[in-house]
Amino acid sequence: MSDDAKDAGLVAMISSILGGNKRAEAASPPPLVDVAPSAPPVPDVAQIPEADSPKLQEPSDEAVPAPAPVAPAAPSLTPDGKRLLPAEAIAELVLGELRKLDDFPASGVSVTVYGYRNWNAMLTFAPFSTSFQNATRFRQALPDLVFKLRRFVELEI
Repeated sequence: MSDDAKDAGLVAMISSILGGNKRAEAASPPPLVDVAPSAPPVPDVAQIPEADSPKLQEPSDEAVPAPAPVAPAAPSLTPDGKRLLPAEAIAELVLGELRKLDDFPASGVSVTVYGYRNWNAMLTFAPFSTSFQNATRFRQALPDLVFKLRRFVELEI
């Protein structure tokens, strides 16, 4: 049953309860022949020629020019000589330094960099990626690492 038919039945029931039947005729469902199809018909697979399929086409002999290599941009510096880096790059620096610590997990660690002038970092560990004692030890090492990195790196906004 379509929604329009349900609505028309509901309006008729309410109108009969309230004592009027004027709205029942106005809310009658449209005839089914006036409803347009919702999606265009899908062509049959047998009607698609095999030559038009991109997987079945022969590679052309024309040489496709290779994209020009993009030279890395020079790192932007602040007036006091610090490198401006996005939060993702700073997070990778922090994670790289933390991986030098003993028993640091190879996976399951996320570093979030936040703030602006005095940016900071936060460590989160996936369940069972490390022990509670090791996670505490890594979190205690993080402020010293961030303090050292702040001298050389500024967060780019």
